[in-house]
Amino acid sequence: MITTEKQKQASEAFYRDALQLLLDSECQFMLGGAFAMFHYTGIFRDTKDLDIFCKSSEYPKILKFFAAKGYQTELTDARWLAKVFHDEYFIDIIFDTVSNICTVDDSWHERASTGTFVGVPVQFIPVEELIWCKIYVQNRERNDSADINHILLKYGINVNWKLLLQRLSPHWHLLLAQLLTFQFVYPADYRDIIPRWLFDELMARAGEQYDLPPPLEKVCRGPLIDQTQYEVDIKEWDYKSYTITTI
Repeated sequence: MITTEKQKQASEAFYRDALQLLLDSECQFMLGGAFAMFHYTGIFRDTKDLDIFCKSSEYPKILKFFAAKGYQTELTDARWLAKVFHDEYFIDIIFDTVSNICTVDDSWHERASTGTFVGVPVQFIPVEELIWCKIYVQNRERNDSADINHILLKYGINVNWKLLLQRLSPHWHLLLAQLLTFQFVYPADYRDIIPRWLFDELMARAGEQYDLPPPLEKVCRGPLIDQTQYEVDIKEWDYKSYTITTI
């Protein structure tokens, strides 16, 4: 946590230098994380990490470029994450999610929002993809539901709801749960932000589930939103883990 003015100046210098180096690398990237939240909501959080998103074809170029500049680099998880370190600060280079659901592709760049951060021109990940990524973060230690609510409150009028529904089509229950939470948290605001057609569509889907036969296999989709708290289901209660595989 950044608490002093000296730390704030040091962090801003790191962000500015890192972003300028990213621009110099001529690699495609977008800003996400806390600073995308600031862009869409105005909520600012002091942090020592810079979250950037890129296609999987870009992160090796970024790692090599920063390594040549003397930075420590790390392929943290080949499925989705690499890092660049500079003293106590670091860059998270995100190209997917751990379950290979939110894979960064050209469509993200095509719809990216433009702006500036610490005086450097940047692109921010689209708001729909910001919500898409955050909706799977429901761990005991960290839950991004409040972040999504704030995004919807401050920027929801601009959300492409049909696209967001398409993104979450396989896991539409999570979107319905989030919208119900939003309705609970903001009873005076949800009517102007959440389209009625979307709410009706998702509620109809939820009701239809009772008309369908139960799955033949006992599947637990919990690990998609919390990779630790649902271990007991898989390891002790004989549920099959719901996983995404890629070829």
